[in-house]
Amino acid sequence: MKLQTMIWKELWQRPTPMLTSLLAVTLGVTAMVAIQNITVFSERKIAGDMESLGANVLVLPPTVSLQDYYSADMHGQTMPEEYVSRLALARMPGVENLAPKLCVESNVDSIPVTVTGILPQSEFQAKAAWQGLGLISPVGTDRGCCATKANVEAGANDPNSLAANRTIQELGDRDVILGQDLAAQLRAKVGDKLLVLDESFTVLTVLPSTGTIDDSRMFAHLHSVQDLSGAGPVVNVIEIMACCEDAAGSLITNLSAELPDTRIITIAQVVETQVAVNGLMSRLSWVFLSILLLVGGASIASVMYANVTERRKEIGTLMALGASRSFVTRMFLGKATLLGLAGGFGGFVIGTVVASILGPQLLGISVQPLPELLAVGMVAATVVAVAASFLPARRAAGLDPCLVFNDA
Repeated sequence: MKLQTMIWKELWQRPTPMLTSLLAVTLGVTAMVAIQNITVFSERKIAGDMESLGANVLVLPPTVSLQDYYSADMHGQTMPEEYVSRLALARMPGVENLAPKLCVESNVDSIPVTVTGILPQSEFQAKAAWQGLGLISPVGTDRGCCATKANVEAGANDPNSLAANRTIQELGDRDVILGQDLAAQLRAKVGDKLLVLDESFTVLTVLPSTGTIDDSRMFAHLHSVQDLSGAGPVVNVIEIMACCEDAAGSLITNLSAELPDTRIITIAQVVETQVAVNGLMSRLSWVFLSILLLVGGASIASVMYANVTERRKEIGTLMALGASRSFVTRMFLGKATLLGLAGGFGGFVIGTVVASILGPQLLGISVQPLPELLAVGMVAATVVAVAASFLPARRAAGLDPCLVFNDA
């Protein structure tokens, strides 16, 4: 009888013990694949955010803690809008754009929405005291700064530029900009009228999807949000576009000196925190994999030893009929190999599905299968299954048919 036939019969006739013991191996691969998937795509999202945002700084109320750039204004604490004027008049080298924001909660057609007040660049241009500060410079002006400024200025006239550049040139007192998800939820399109904060607003544009919290937001003029919400002349955060590399070193010090009663955070600090969390998750995934593989290996070895003990007569009969010791060894190891491959593949599939579900819900990231994790999972599961089965297989191959039948 062929070796492959013997292995398949063995699997079909006694599947439960081995599949049960291999469950730990499958769970280990599942945990590793799910966590690694989320970690990898989270790091890619961070890199993309950094590339699109440039070198940015956040000015926050002093007691605010921050984990995510896009939710920097969701803490509920405020500071005077007058800080924006102070920063504009300070004429600090490297400050290319100021973007104050205020978030308030409201309802539109009984649907809860977050209304974010923003100040368009035209407001800076309209203030005589701010003229000539260099915050809004013509495209092509060479001030020794990186290309981020030019990119912001070039797209500022387009309302959709808010999605990528975090700034907009014009925004009327009764205009709103909707995130992609919120527009779908409200079934609103450009030109529609919405009742927001007890006033009628016109939808100026619907932003393209960004994969961030902005997709579920509504943006309106800062002063309109302040007046209608009764919050007064306050903001939650001031975003600063700081793209001059030669000024980056002293900018934070200058900002802290100008606004000592605020907290200054660089996007690099936020990214470092997120990278640290990703690194911890990645290490934990390998810890989970190692522990569960050890548990699975011990379970497989135990089942294999029990299988050899229970089937001594069958193994002795097989060897009496001419099966060599290497044939018996390869039969047990072949079964372990197939189960390891199946466990690795199953763990990869389950882990990828789990990551694709949890990624968007927990971190707002889209997760795709990573083929390299399939190879890692299958190799790890197979090596553990074969290693755990090696000694039981050698024990089975070392049985003496004569002694087996004499014991009977």
